[in-house]
Amino acid sequence: MLDEQIVVPPGSLQETDEYHLILEYKAGEKWGSTRAPQANRFIFSHDVTNGAMSSLEMFVESLDEFDPDLVVLSGLHMMEGQGRALWEERLKEAVLAISDIREDIPIHLELASMTDKDYMNSIMQEQVIPIVSSIGLNEQELLFLSQAGEGPHADLAAWKGIPDVGRVSDILLWILELHGRSEPSSEADLTRIHFHTLAYHILATVDGYWGNQAAAVMAGARVASSQACGLQAVDPSKVELKAPLQFHSSHTEPREKLSLNPAEPVTVWRRGNVSFHLTAVLVCKLPLRTVGLGDAISAEGLVYSELKTQQPF
Repeated sequence: MLDEQIVVPPGSLQETDEYHLILEYKAGEKWGSTRAPQANRFIFSHDVTNGAMSSLEMFVESLDEFDPDLVVLSGLHMMEGQGRALWEERLKEAVLAISDIREDIPIHLELASMTDKDYMNSIMQEQVIPIVSSIGLNEQELLFLSQAGEGPHADLAAWKGIPDVGRVSDILLWILELHGRSEPSSEADLTRIHFHTLAYHILATVDGYWGNQAAAVMAGARVASSQACGLQAVDPSKVELKAPLQFHSSHTEPREKLSLNPAEPVTVWRRGNVSFHLTAVLVCKLPLRTVGLGDAISAEGLVYSELKTQQPF
């Protein structure tokens, strides 16, 4: 069923299918006494191969022949359910495999929902996040990442409604300063975070490493609208604006008061040597699809991103 342009390493093929069961539901639908506040999905999976990241080494080996411009990794959340003994060992092996990828090839990691703080900490601090160039994540993953690492606003149990832009900005800056290359002397590779939530997206980048951020963040917002509505293009009659019209660059002082400008749909601010590009999402009123939106947003953003050639320090 895959597009013929997609090459699958023959050694990673297997006889039996894995199981992924996705239940999508609309806003207002009921399950027992619970009513859904918005359209979403619930995913069960029994996926032994991806749960152990069995094909990672084979994938990395195939890169020599494939010679990619970019590597995208996802599925780390699948290992969480395998138990600590397995993920601790496998994460070390995964880091070794990822480290074998040529240094001039950017690596993007797409995160997904997790519940084990120790596992998230291992991914963030010791292992994976410092050795990738870019990550993509949503509001739940962002807050959990901060809670696991005792970062900004970790005392928040959950977001109330649309996540506060200032708080999101604080956590993004903390990740890039603590676990990324916000300073030239840092050994970390992370210089880009693509954050997406229902009402708006933010692309946070360390200055000097990426270009074309405005187009990249707009492209991600556009595909979120069209794909959720099941359309090829955005239909203004089927979408609405839920983004805050005014917001702050940080939750704490000093901070800048910012606003959405319809004539310039990307709002930009800087904190230190990190640039933030925010754009509103035209939210689909009656979404037909919620599955894979984060992947589509990040992929579209990467297509429009320019990676600047780095001079050695």
